[in-house]
Amino acid sequence: MIFLELVLQNFGPYSGKQVINLNPKIDEETSHPIILLGGMNGGGKTTLMDAIRLALYGARAQCSTRGNLSYSDFLNQCVNNKIDPVVDTRIELLFEHIENDKPIKYRVVRSWTKNPKDGKDTLGILGDSDTWPDALVNIWDEYIENLLPLGISNLFLFDGEQVKELAEQETPPPVVVDAIRGLLGLELADRLAVDLDILVNRKLKEIGNSKDLANLEEIETRLTQQQEDYQTTEEKVEVLKNQVEELEQKQQEAFDKFISEGGKIAAERNQLELQQDIKTAEIEQVRQSMCELAADVLPLALIPNLLNQAQTQGEKEFRHQQVQISKDLLLERDQRLLAWLNQVEISPIQVEKIQSFLIQDVDSLYAKTIHTEAPWLLADDETLSQLDNFIYHLQNSKLSAKDKLAILRSKEEEIHTLERQVQTAAAPEDYTKLRQALETAQNQVVEAKANYETIRRRLAELETIIAKSKRELSDYTVENIKHKNSEHIITSAAKVQNTLKIFREKLTLRKLNKLEEEVKNCFLYLLHKSDLVHRITIDTKTFSLLLYDLNGKPVPKHRLSAGEKQLLAIAFLWGLAKVSGHRLPVAIDTPLGRLDSSHRSNLVERYFPSASHQVILLSTDTEIGKKEVETLRENEAIAREYLLKYDSSTRQTTVVENQYFW
Repeated sequence: MIFLELVLQNFGPYSGKQVINLNPKIDEETSHPIILLGGMNGGGKTTLMDAIRLALYGARAQCSTRGNLSYSDFLNQCVNNKIDPVVDTRIELLFEHIENDKPIKYRVVRSWTKNPKDGKDTLGILGDSDTWPDALVNIWDEYIENLLPLGISNLFLFDGEQVKELAEQETPPPVVVDAIRGLLGLELADRLAVDLDILVNRKLKEIGNSKDLANLEEIETRLTQQQEDYQTTEEKVEVLKNQVEELEQKQQEAFDKFISEGGKIAAERNQLELQQDIKTAEIEQVRQSMCELAADVLPLALIPNLLNQAQTQGEKEFRHQQVQISKDLLLERDQRLLAWLNQVEISPIQVEKIQSFLIQDVDSLYAKTIHTEAPWLLADDETLSQLDNFIYHLQNSKLSAKDKLAILRSKEEEIHTLERQVQTAAAPEDYTKLRQALETAQNQVVEAKANYETIRRRLAELETIIAKSKRELSDYTVENIKHKNSEHIITSAAKVQNTLKIFREKLTLRKLNKLEEEVKNCFLYLLHKSDLVHRITIDTKTFSLLLYDLNGKPVPKHRLSAGEKQLLAIAFLWGLAKVSGHRLPVAIDTPLGRLDSSHRSNLVERYFPSASHQVILLSTDTEIGKKEVETLRENEAIAREYLLKYDSSTRQTTVVENQYFW
């Protein structure tokens, strides 16, 4: 699980909307664990921790400033005092976790106004597709318990006061004890033991108040008779059900026979014959149309070659005629030219040469037409035009005749199909027998279903009567049953309590052995002094820590320095977080407390970069000072830095990105 972004809007001293990027990833390949937020005391550091808790757990959140306030009063207290009461106060926490081997992002949004309706906030869950999954909102408390259970959240979201209290006390404070119990799974066993005590006391009271039992013989006899009637009726229902199924099968067989032997077609004979008459009339219309085509130009389609030859010959003769006309025109023109030349002053010799040229020119132009076949069709222009129109009309008639032939064949096939259907129809006397057999089968099914429904209703009535008798019997026997059950429960509860006690002891020992080893390793790693403690044990009842040296002798806690005690407390919390098995972010408010410089250095160099894959530090300038922050920067442990600037005149805090005290 990774916290990616925290958005505060008019929450506590944070006026307006302020966004804090908590993503430890610098880029796709680089990631540093620490998110460092610096602020002076009273500047809003603890408010940030409360915002994370409130976003995740709502009314169940263990916030620092809530105390004994109701949830409604606590929400009012969290509203920024400079805003209009109708303006929303809002917290958003964007986080990512692995679900079904895939990274999933959820944005938890809680919003409210001053004096919220019903004393509650409005919860919304925004998924990757920017939708609000209502189903997840309804089960959010159960969902977040699977990711970061409230009982162990203090192992991952803790402050310096918690470390200080844990370091100074011989016995861990209640908040840590609750976290240990939640981690070890002891809460369920303790709750079960308490529930068993409550149950035993309740049963003892019931036995003391039990009344005399009534005579049950009459009710039991009546109930026995009703149950026998019910069984008999149930058997009748089953018989009638089988009978209905058999009759339905016979009805289906009669219907199939009615169909296969032409009963259905016989019933539709008149309709089929009417369709046959209609199709015959349509065929007659098509044939009449074809006769009209045959009476027109269509027969000439038998001599297509002769028609094409006449058309071609007409075109040739027409062109020959055009050539002759043009030749005559040229000759007339040449005569006029020669007559004109004789009138002008040109010598006769030159005129003869011109005349000879003109004759040769005309002969050469029309030399090809000399061998042309003599005209025999002798068709004029109008006749040739009519011939073209005639051939075009003939082509259309052929296409129309082809279409009508296709229609004729289709209609004839439909008539043949209707004739075959009519032929398969049963004879009138056979049809009557088939119809009567089908109607008889149908009537039998209707009658059998009616009988079945009547008996089934009787069975339902008996069921109601038996239920009533059982209730009456229960009213008389409940005290007797309760008495016997209570005695059995009281006897068994003592055995369960003993078994539960043994289970709790064994579970505690098994879990604490692993926890002791983790706490020792973490303490020695932070202390960097391997000869001080050789073994650490945890009391199974109080969960207090006992230290032993190399010789197996106890090391009194008062022999430890204040710094060593705080390191031991941090090692205890760190070990608990490791044993929990949850890969979760760690957020620490006031992380260094009163540690001296050497222990402070150990914590900065060894704990903060290794506490988790994401470590959110909320520090003052005297805890993580200039030296410590430079060390973290040199070790490339810091992903992002923020400075919480508090204005005492307005009592407002502003989040400044990429900035710390130094």
